Amino acid sequence: MSQALNDAVHWADLTADKLIRQEDKDTYTLASGITPSGVVHFGNFREVMTTELVARGLKKRGKKVRFIFSWDDYDTFRKVPANLPKQDELAKYLFQPIVDTPDPFGDHKSYAAHHEASFEAQLKKMGIELEPIYQADRYKAGAYKEQIKLTLQKKDTIAAILNKWRSTPLPDSWMPVSVYCEKCNRDKTTATKYDGHNKLDYTCESEDCNNVGTLDLETTSRAKLPWRMDWPMRWAFEKVDFEPGGKDHSSQGGSFTTAKDIVAEVYGWKAPMYLQYDFVSIKGMGGKMSSSKGNLVTVNDVLDVYEPEMVRWIFASYKTNIDFGLSFDLDVIKNYEDFDRMERLAFGLEAGNEKKVAMAKRVYELSQIGETPKEMPFQPAFRHLCNVLQINDLDIKRARGFYNDEIKNERDERRFQERAQRAAYWIENSAPEEFKFSLNTEVVKMDLDAKQTALLNDLHSFLKTEWSNIHDDKALHEKMYEIINSHELEPMPVFTLLYKKLINLEKGPKLAGFIRTIGQERVLKLLVP
Repeated sequence: MSQALNDAVHWADLTADKLIRQEDKDTYTLASGITPSGVVHFGNFREVMTTELVARGLKKRGKKVRFIFSWDDYDTFRKVPANLPKQDELAKYLFQPIVDTPDPFGDHKSYAAHHEASFEAQLKKMGIELEPIYQADRYKAGAYKEQIKLTLQKKDTIAAILNKWRSTPLPDSWMPVSVYCEKCNRDKTTATKYDGHNKLDYTCESEDCNNVGTLDLETTSRAKLPWRMDWPMRWAFEKVDFEPGGKDHSSQGGSFTTAKDIVAEVYGWKAPMYLQYDFVSIKGMGGKMSSSKGNLVTVNDVLDVYEPEMVRWIFASYKTNIDFGLSFDLDVIKNYEDFDRMERLAFGLEAGNEKKVAMAKRVYELSQIGETPKEMPFQPAFRHLCNVLQINDLDIKRARGFYNDEIKNERDERRFQERAQRAAYWIENSAPEEFKFSLNTEVVKMDLDAKQTALLNDLHSFLKTEWSNIHDDKALHEKMYEIINSHELEPMPVFTLLYKKLINLEKGPKLAGFIRTIGQERVLKLLVP
């Protein structure tokens, strides 16, 4: 499964090589982050995966990686998401720090902590190890007080950088700082005067407050840098070498454009290597996922249907600047088939050109949680597994019996259990109705003519006496056509008749394979006139 380091084929390795060429050192700092303004959705996860894959590229080259993840929980709570309980209670905390907003579920010390804990648990399931940094703690501990002073002292430099991209220049009174009011704890404030050292005056414009105050920047925790300054400041503070960003930050004149100049001219650092990533959509949802709108899917939701390695594989299979959609409809079957094909390519069990095989091997390595298997794991085909499960009323223990001869070790067992659980969940919650079926438990009585009755008797007799001699689906398929033709019947009406007898539907899975999967005993019980 290994691949020569000088033969990089994946964008994560190419990015790692570029970083090393830019500056060769032992340890690299990679950064990602998000504001826990609501449930962290699957679209947000692309930034984390982009960073994590580059981290793996560096580690493969013998480098150490510090992967920091900034929780911007000192940002302002600006909108109550539609999918959360206690809407009226949460509304009372609008314009206050997210970290000071209570958890509406009552499980954690704050609204921020609830969403942070949830996402961090999901990251562990995906095999991602990182160093979380809680920005509220940093600000409240005074970690950035010197950076805040420097930012205020360089306000004219910052204003000039921002004004290059603004249609209306910032007023002379503009200050590159936000203040949470000492009286009402909201950020509906305006910084009015900075003395060049430690004193910052502000006024609160909340109608029920109108407080006027002065902060001592040496001791206060109420001053915070706005995003356009906060981002480049942290690049310098953490000495970040790489950080990706969404295309909403990447447009000309956007936050990355200005951050590059601000970090150099204000904080004396260089911008990290930057990789733009595109959006992820969910097929059938329409539009960009949004926490505030409540139209979102989480990593946990995706893991209900897809194995963790498959989720990693999906991200590793796309270049970062290509958007993609994730499906919960019949495309789920195709995604599993594509993953299995890639796995076979990686282990040399399916043919492909040299470049395709090399890419499959590397993508497979990047998709793994833990060690890459030495031998190819058992592959229960997803479509077939869904049929086996439905034949067994979604009972995974009973369905496992069908695979007893194929499950050889603990890894195979894990693959079966994980895939079977997801297949059962998908059938119950997302599969199209026409895909679902339930095996009849009693004989379905039908009005049959003489030819149909004779056909059923012949088929029943053949399956009773020759079952052990049917070695594959093709052999049974051909024999069924032979019997149908011998009775001068059309195949399609006969297939409809057989499906009615088996699952009381007019169509279903490919019939020959379906009959063999159901098993001789139950088929003979149902296929009688």
